[in-house]
Amino acid sequence: MRTIECARITDAVAGLCAEANFFLPGDVEEALSSCLKNEPSPIGREVIGALLENARIAGEESLPICQDCGLAVVFLEVGQEVRLTGGDLESSVQEGVRKAYVGRYLRKSVVDDPLFERKNTKDNTPAVIHTEIVPGDHLKITILPKGGGSENMSALGLLAPSLGARGVVEFVVQAVERAGSNPCPPVIVGVGIGGTAEKAMLLAKRAILRKVGLKSLNPAIAELENEILERVNALGIGPQGFGGRMTALAVHIEEFPCHIASLPVAVNLQCHAARHKEAIL
Repeated sequence: MRTIECARITDAVAGLCAEANFFLPGDVEEALSSCLKNEPSPIGREVIGALLENARIAGEESLPICQDCGLAVVFLEVGQEVRLTGGDLESSVQEGVRKAYVGRYLRKSVVDDPLFERKNTKDNTPAVIHTEIVPGDHLKITILPKGGGSENMSALGLLAPSLGARGVVEFVVQAVERAGSNPCPPVIVGVGIGGTAEKAMLLAKRAILRKVGLKSLNPAIAELENEILERVNALGIGPQGFGGRMTALAVHIEEFPCHIASLPVAVNLQCHAARHKEAIL
C-alpha cells in the first residue's frame, strides 16, 4: 500500500491546469505545422501561421493559448494500492482547479446554475471528474480544459445496428459539417462507438486525448479513421472556417462492446488549441 498526501494532488492539479492553458502539446504543434505545408488555400495558410505564432507567444509569455480557458475536465486513474491521507480525492482536485484559475488569472467560465441565474462561480469549479480504479500504486491525473465552442458541437446518435460502418461514417461527417467554424478548426474529431449513450460520449472525449494522428490498433477502425478524415477534409470548411482543406488534424475512434439492439455513436470535437496535460504521482 502506497500513501499519497492529498496536498500533493492539489498542487499537481493546479500546475497541470496552468501548463495545459499556457503550452500547446508538441504533437498538436507538429500537426499544425504539417497542416501549414499541406493547406492549398492562401488564407488557410495565413490562419494556421497565426495559430502557431499565437501558441509560440503563449508559451514564451506563460499566457493562455485561448481566451476561453475551458471547463476543467479531469481524468483520474487511481491505483487500487493507493491510500490517500490528509483529505479526500474530489475536494483535493477541486481545490487544485480553484488555485490555478484564481492564482494564474485564467478565465473563469463555470456557472453554478445551468438554467436560471447562471451565476459565475468565480473560480472555475466545479470541475468534471472521471475516476477509474486501476491496478497498481500510482495516481495518474490528466487535465483537459474544454472550451465551450468545441464542446457545444458534440453529437450523440443511437443508430440502428443495420446501418453499420457506413452509418457511423455518415453520422460523424455530418456532425462536423453541421459544426462548421464553431469549434475553431482545424479540429481533432473524437468518436466513441459502442457501450451505452453515456459510455459512447465518454469514449469520444477520451479519444481526443490520444496523440494526434496515432491510429487505432484495430486495422478496420484505423481504416475508418482514415476514411472519415478524408471526407471531413473534403468539406471545404478549412482553418477557422475560412475555407480550405485542413478542417481536421485527425480522427480518433474508441470502441466498446454494446447491446445487440444498439449502435451508439458519439462525436466530441476538440479545437485547434488541443490543450491537455498529465502527471503520475
